[in-house]
Amino acid sequence: MSQSYAHRLLRVATLQELGELAADEARTRFDLGNVGLHWHTARTSVDAEQAGSGCSPAIAGDDSVFDKVSLFARANGARADLHWQGGSKRPDSRGGEWEQFLDETACVAQRLVEQASLTASVHRLERAEHVQRALFAIANMASSDLEMPAMLRGIHEIVGWLMYAENFFIVLYEPSHDSLRFLYFADTVDHDVFNPDDEISASELPNSLTLAMIRSGESQMGPSELIRERLGIQRDEKFGPDSLDWLGVPMAGSAGTRGAIVVQSYIEDARYTEEDRSILIYVAQHILTALERKQAKTALEARVAERTQELASANTELQQEVSERQRGERLQRALFGIVECAASAESMAEFYSSVHQIVGELLNARNFYIALVTDDGNEIEFPYSVDEINPVRPRRPLANGMTEYVLASGKALLADREMIDHLIGEGSVARFGTRACYWLGVPLICAEKTVGVLAVQSYSADAPFSARDQELLNFVAYHIANGLERKRAADAMLKSNAELEARVDERTRELAHSNRDLVTQILERERIEARLTHEAFHDVLTGLPNRALLLQRLATAMENHRADKGNTYAILFLDLDRFKVVNDSVGHLVGDAMLKQAALRLAGSCAPFMVARLGGDEFAVLVDSAPQPELAIAVAKRVLDALVDPIRVDNKDLFTSASIGIAYADSHYTRAEELLRDADTAMYRAKARGRQCYEVFDEQLRAEAMRTLDLENDLRHALARHEFEPYFQPIVSLLDQRILGYEALMRWNHPERGSRIPADFLQAAEDTGCIEQIDWQIFEMACRDALRLPEDTYISMNISARHLRIAEFDELALRTIRASGLAPSRVRLEVTEGALLDQPEQMRNILLRLRAAGVLVQLDDFGTGYSSLSYLHQFPIHSLKIDKSFVADLIHADRSPVVISAIIALAESLGIEVIAEGIETIAQKDILVAQGCTIGQGFLFARPLPIDQWVATPSWTH
Repeated sequence: MSQSYAHRLLRVATLQELGELAADEARTRFDLGNVGLHWHTARTSVDAEQAGSGCSPAIAGDDSVFDKVSLFARANGARADLHWQGGSKRPDSRGGEWEQFLDETACVAQRLVEQASLTASVHRLERAEHVQRALFAIANMASSDLEMPAMLRGIHEIVGWLMYAENFFIVLYEPSHDSLRFLYFADTVDHDVFNPDDEISASELPNSLTLAMIRSGESQMGPSELIRERLGIQRDEKFGPDSLDWLGVPMAGSAGTRGAIVVQSYIEDARYTEEDRSILIYVAQHILTALERKQAKTALEARVAERTQELASANTELQQEVSERQRGERLQRALFGIVECAASAESMAEFYSSVHQIVGELLNARNFYIALVTDDGNEIEFPYSVDEINPVRPRRPLANGMTEYVLASGKALLADREMIDHLIGEGSVARFGTRACYWLGVPLICAEKTVGVLAVQSYSADAPFSARDQELLNFVAYHIANGLERKRAADAMLKSNAELEARVDERTRELAHSNRDLVTQILERERIEARLTHEAFHDVLTGLPNRALLLQRLATAMENHRADKGNTYAILFLDLDRFKVVNDSVGHLVGDAMLKQAALRLAGSCAPFMVARLGGDEFAVLVDSAPQPELAIAVAKRVLDALVDPIRVDNKDLFTSASIGIAYADSHYTRAEELLRDADTAMYRAKARGRQCYEVFDEQLRAEAMRTLDLENDLRHALARHEFEPYFQPIVSLLDQRILGYEALMRWNHPERGSRIPADFLQAAEDTGCIEQIDWQIFEMACRDALRLPEDTYISMNISARHLRIAEFDELALRTIRASGLAPSRVRLEVTEGALLDQPEQMRNILLRLRAAGVLVQLDDFGTGYSSLSYLHQFPIHSLKIDKSFVADLIHADRSPVVISAIIALAESLGIEVIAEGIETIAQKDILVAQGCTIGQGFLFARPLPIDQWVATPSWTH
């Protein structure tokens, strides 16, 4: 290989390495053949061909030359094609075309590298310009008049342009109080809410990463776990989850560190750099500048307010002096005005009003009244009264109020609140109405006799009365008393004449009104009777006939049928399916609107037959004069079709259907209610079949209804006769068959049918509401009988969901246990998964209180319900019982051992005891033991027996 060729090859390799650094998004394509060599770029096209033979062996065998030539071509937009031409011959390194090709290739590569370098420089300048604009925006926002919350939100948004800042908060540190305030907080994982005005003492934050960084005075960057190690603080769960990357910088000013800014990342793709740290330090300085500027502005405003107050005080004193002089002038004018009013007023009311207006110009007379003693001397009337709080002063008997105090003394009284309280305290006066801060009253004296009082009062502590006000009011009272006698006679005459004329007019109008009222009453009574008749037989909500009208029409149809068997009829009893879901989800108002529209559809589909609403979502259709029984079925089908389309209420599409029961005419019916009852029974059969269908009442349904009725009656008698008894089945250790406890199971000792298990009667007991009383009987008897069992065993009892809905169930249960003499620690209560999730918060509180008293809780039939981890964590569960269906399939099913193993592993991880139910074979027991279950019960060990048999058999064998 020649020296010039080696030099070019070295240059090519060097440019190749530079090109690879700048070729992040380059493309390379190689094509090695045996035809020729080509190099193509956007500006250069070289075609070098070697003809003939004579290729250097070193070059002919050196394929790396072509590799390096093509590799450095990965600069932006370049493409390299390598071809051989001339058969199987390779070019000679000494050929001129080959060296020229290498030179031009190196030049192109050099230009591509320079272009990539310039592109990178442009990107860096654009980044710097972007950062500069963002920092300028932050500085401009910090110096603006924006309120602090708006400014901080804006800074958060700007910081988000420069770095990952979805999790961003700003804290202010108060060194004098050693406390923190979260001025701004945004976090995608930690959803705590902080009030910017609340100070959090540093003593409450001993392991705060932010507080430790502030006290260190240096910014921190990296995973929060490493920063805690660096600052020497411990992990504290109350400060939220750890972040994968954490960057915080202190806000330092002339008075030391005043706070910090923190951003953090919970994702791998978002990490922080030193450039992010520099940007955040700059942001911190501007936020601190804004805070200091706000504080300086507040101090300046306080100084301005103080100076303004001083000027206002001086101005007030000057105004008081001017006001005093003006008041003297007004006083003179007022005295002349009062004298003129007394001579010219046409009535006392006009005189009182004029005097009040004049007095109001001189003193605080917003609350002004004149009190006069009635002619009989037993009462006080108020011919004129204006008051802010008590606008009406009714006539009242003489008592011992402030007014009566002036009447009795005949002297003026000027009192403040202290004096008023003193008079009340010594019993001289009693308070009437709202207590005043200041009260001024002067007597009205006519013919040397006090006939009334003129009074003003103030409810404001800053509006007192003075001795000068008292002098003015005495002058006013003198003129009122002089005019009082003169006006009384004239007013009395005018009043008498006016009253007489008014009585005549009133009596005339009364007679005319009486005639009109009589006619109106007759018409109204007829209208009311018609309305009451309609309301008595129609539903208020839907306007359909109600139960009363239906029964009336049905009774008529029954009489016609008895008179003529050809007058057949049928009754359709229908119930809207899932209507309760509508009421519970969107409310009763929407439910009522839905009922109205459903009623319209029913009436339209059943015409011409009568549709009645019985109550709630129950309707009935009377198909009378029906020539064929099939007509009732056809009407039922029309009803089902009418309810297929959705009902639109408040822009919501609501879907419903109907379950329909049909009862045909029969001579054995004597009352309309019996027919409705049988149609109702058929309707429930339709619901059991899956809803949206109809069912015809027949003898089978009649027999079932009678059996149900007999069973309900027997249950009530059995409850009264205490026919229910607890049977006990042992819960044993599967390792040594030692009895650990007993489950109390309910049995009904029926006098005719013998012992019956709960499956035979439990549903009927639930429907009739007897189940709660039965449960409490069994509970009391089981606690009492358990005293006869060994003291090292416990009893477990099933508790229905009805009991757990009672908020004080734990108190009732503990009272029953303690009344029996049994220790609460020997009692375990079994609940189902559905009962726990009915009212979860109430359930949890009840079970926690029971556990605190020593009563443990077992989860029954685990695996058949929700089987959720959430409530196993949420509720204080001591044991869970594997449902017997899993145990029964242990030998035959492939999945049961896996499910049981999973349940056992789950329980062990949560520290919960596991009990297997329904063990009937030794093989089942052995598999359970192999899976890790050591406690169980079932017929393999013993059947449920009464307490007397367990006491009579001290030892047992399986």
